[in-house]
This record gives sequence, structure tokens and C-alpha cells, in this order.
Amino acid sequence: MMGVVKSAIGDMLMTFSWVVLSATFGIQTSAIISAGDFQGITWAPLVILTSLIFVYVSIFTVIFGSASFNPTGSAAFYVAGIPGDTLFSLAIRLPAQAAGAAGGALAIMEFIPEKYKHMIGGPSLQVDVHTGAIAETILSFGITFAVLLIVLRGPRRLLAKTFLLALATISFVVAGSKYTGPAMNPAIAFGWAYMYSSHNTWDHIYVYWISSFVGALSAALLFRSIFPPPRPQKKKQKKA
Repeated sequence: MMGVVKSAIGDMLMTFSWVVLSATFGIQTSAIISAGDFQGITWAPLVILTSLIFVYVSIFTVIFGSASFNPTGSAAFYVAGIPGDTLFSLAIRLPAQAAGAAGGALAIMEFIPEKYKHMIGGPSLQVDVHTGAIAETILSFGITFAVLLIVLRGPRRLLAKTFLLALATISFVVAGSKYTGPAMNPAIAFGWAYMYSSHNTWDHIYVYWISSFVGALSAALLFRSIFPPPRPQKKKQKKA
């Protein structure tokens, strides 16, 4: 029980920190472009953002270890047959992640200087709700399958894994920017929706929770069918 509680606290702190930090990615990217005189270079924002994600994910991995800030990710690894979580532990960890995200969104909007507030925000629906749900399902499916493939079947070196994760993340973010933001993470979507009191609306639940989980768990089932988890070996009983 104490192990589950520690995991939940780690998830909550990690999600809180990630929401606060990721909210400033736009500000950091703009500052780097200005400092490096990269204005007018079309690829500069994507390269800088990918680099930021790579650096911060590497740091978070060192600080928080096996903690997670994505409920669909935690559930997907469980469905894929990866040891670690149970339904009970997920039931404790997922609300902790959502609480951490809400706290992070409230904190950054409270303490960020007024002149930067227009650059701060989370995922928002850019299309009709059904199109958004389809988009979020596809995006969550894609990023989840990519994460499972990279983490479990990718390169052994941690830095190589982290770089591929950053590359996959930015690719799907760009692909979904005109549809749902995108989120591909119900906790982060919840945090910003809570900030604007839209966390309990049907549109939010349908697009950012139901669709995200459908996409992520479908990816986990496909991954499990392609790469079945090893069956636990039965212990041989010693003859008397």
C-alpha cells in the first residue's frame, strides 16, 4: 500500500512540474529565437521545441524515476502486459496525476507575469466535437504505440530513447495542433480545463478522456498482439 501511495505522490509532483514547465515552452522558444537571431528560419521553432522536450524529459527521468504524468500511458503499459501496476494502483495514481495537473495550471497562471499570460495555455478544441474525438483517438493511438515501441523495443541507451520520444511527441503535437491542441494526455487536458471551469463538460470528457483512452488502450492491445509479454514460468515442485 505504501508503495502505491509513494508512486501516486511521485506522479502528482511530476505532473504538477511538467504542466508548469511545459506551459512556458512557447516563452522559452521565443526567447531562444530572439537571442540566437533565428527569426525567419522556418525550422527553428520545431528544432528548439524538440530540444527543450529532450532536455527536460531527461532531467525529469533522473529526478522522478519511474513516475508518470500521463494516465493513458500508465494504463497502456498495464494493458500491454508490462509488470508494475495493478488496477488498484492505477485507480490511485490516475486521480493523483489529474490533481497534479490542475495544481500546475493554477500555479503557473497565478505566478507568471501578466505580459506572458497570453502565451500560456493548454489544449483546446479547434474543430467540432466529433472531429476532435476522432483526432484525439488517432493521435493517442499513434503516440502510445510509438512510446511502447521506443521504450520496450527501441534502443538500449536512455538518451537515444529520450530523443526518439521527444521527436515522436513533437511530431504528433504538430499533427494535432489544428484539431485538439492536442493533449494526448487526459490529466494535462483536465488541468487546463479545470483552470477555465470546463473540466466537467461533456465535450471535455468525450474528447480528452474517453477518446484518449480508447486510442491509447487500442494501441496497447495491438502492441501486445505483436509483442506478447513473456509468460511467467511455473516453479517446479521439488520431489520429497
